[in-house]
Amino acid sequence: MDFSLSHLWATMGLVPKLIIVALGLMSVASVVVIVERLLAFLRSSRESRAFAERLAPALGKGDLPLAAATDAAGQLGHLGRVIGAGLTAFRIAPGDRDTAVESIARALERSAQRELHGLRRGLAMLATVGSTAPFVGLLGTVMGIVNAFQQMSVTGSGGLGPVSAGISEALITTALGLLVAIPAVMGFNFLQGWVDARGVDLAESSNEFLDVVARHYAAPKA
Repeated sequence: MDFSLSHLWATMGLVPKLIIVALGLMSVASVVVIVERLLAFLRSSRESRAFAERLAPALGKGDLPLAAATDAAGQLGHLGRVIGAGLTAFRIAPGDRDTAVESIARALERSAQRELHGLRRGLAMLATVGSTAPFVGLLGTVMGIVNAFQQMSVTGSGGLGPVSAGISEALITTALGLLVAIPAVMGFNFLQGWVDARGVDLAESSNEFLDVVARHYAAPKA
C-alpha cells in the first residue's frame, strides 16, 4: 500500500477532502490573526510609551492645561487615547469640582472599554478555531472509519489491507485538527493575557489621572 500524502489525498472521499480544506483555512486564519494582533500590540505599546514620556513632565507637575495642549502630538496608542479622552473631557468640563471629576471619570471609562474591545479584535475567532478544530478533525476521523468499513464490505475481508487507507485517512484528519487547534489555543491565551494586563494598566493610569484632576480642582486658585 502507498501511504504517501499525495496517494492518500487522491483516494480520499469528497467529505474528508472538504474537512481538510476547512482545517487548512482555519489554520491560515488563526495565523493571520495572531501575527496581526502581535504587530498591533507592539505598535500600540510603543506609541503608549512615547505618549507617556511626552506628558510625564506636565502631569508630574499637575499642570493639566499644559497636558491638554500636548496630548494631540504624535501617535497615541491605547494609553494615549484613553488619557486623551480624559483631557478632552477636562477641557469642556464645568467649573463645579464634583461634576467635572465625574464627567472626566466617565470619559476615561468609556474610552478604556472601547480600547479593550479593539484590542480583543480577532480573539473570538481564535477561540472558535481552538475549540472547534478538534471536532472538525473528529468528523474526518468518523468519515475515515466509515470509509474503512465500506472497504471491508466491498472486499468481504477484515484484513488490514482493505481498511488501511480509511484508517490512515481518519488518523490524518485527527492529527490535522489537533495541529490547527493547539497553536490557536496557545495564541488566544497569550493574547488574552496581554489584553487583560493592559486593562489593569489602563485602570491604574485612569485612577492616577483622576488623582491629578482632583488635586487640580482642590488647589487654591490664584
